Amino acid sequence: MKIGFIGLGNVGGKLSGSLLRNGADLVVHDLDADLVASFVAQGSVAGGSPAAMMRDCDAVITCLPSPAASDVVMQEMLPEVCAGKIWMEMSTTDEAEVKRLGTQVIAAGGAAVDCPVSGGCHRADTGNIAIFAGCERDTFERILPLLTIMGRRVLHTGELGSASILKVITNYLATANLVSCAEALTVAKGANMDLATAFEAIRISSGNSFVHETESQIILNGSRDISFTMDLVAKDIGLFQAVADRANVPLELNPLLIDIFNDGIERFGPRELSPNIIKRLEERTGLDVTARGFPAEMVDDEPEERGAEVVARR
Repeated sequence: MKIGFIGLGNVGGKLSGSLLRNGADLVVHDLDADLVASFVAQGSVAGGSPAAMMRDCDAVITCLPSPAASDVVMQEMLPEVCAGKIWMEMSTTDEAEVKRLGTQVIAAGGAAVDCPVSGGCHRADTGNIAIFAGCERDTFERILPLLTIMGRRVLHTGELGSASILKVITNYLATANLVSCAEALTVAKGANMDLATAFEAIRISSGNSFVHETESQIILNGSRDISFTMDLVAKDIGLFQAVADRANVPLELNPLLIDIFNDGIERFGPRELSPNIIKRLEERTGLDVTARGFPAEMVDDEPEERGAEVVARR
């Protein structure tokens, strides 16, 4: 199967790298010509344009920063969609939008999948990230060999759009946990606790979480670099709010998170690293919430291994 991959940024570059590293027949495209050139140097082929990639490839993956960007690319690809073609949307996007675009693909004879990832850029880099996939079951089985190259745990979530709903739900939870970890660590510092001891106390207790084990370490190091920015957080929790609004579910916490990150963006800029949301507290308190002995970036120490489908309980 010839695979096209559009979007070679922080996440897309790592996912496509896993495909290339594992011998996939890969065609790539990005607005950044240097990123394309780096992949060509490693053995992939430059796609030229989204339309050419849909024409020449069996499946085209998009991993782009916004629903609007995906729409622009899809409108270029759509005239080349026909029976047998697959569009795989790996961006974090709006459920309604992926359904709208997917319906156009299906009407043209192709198949559509929303298959966002979750677990951090460090796991995307090693092929150990989790992947959700929303699509028809027969389409899922066709693409499962590709998904198990890019991810360790692959979950078929149901119909098109279901994966995008679950993705923004998980990102909402991660955001809530990031803000709570920032507050917990700042309180520990203000109470004159040793921060390394506080980190371990949380890690071995009921307060532990994936976010604490990863992002709290980067916060304490001071680098705050998880390759994710405040504008992307704001986008994700905004998408979660849209899902809640369509479902007529009144929320209390998420609107507060939106306000917190809008304030962070106003203070520090949209491209500020997302764990630096703690700077709001550091500036107000005068505290420096850092400690020695923590890494500047997260590295996945789990050996790369071919992934497998995770089956939900019934």
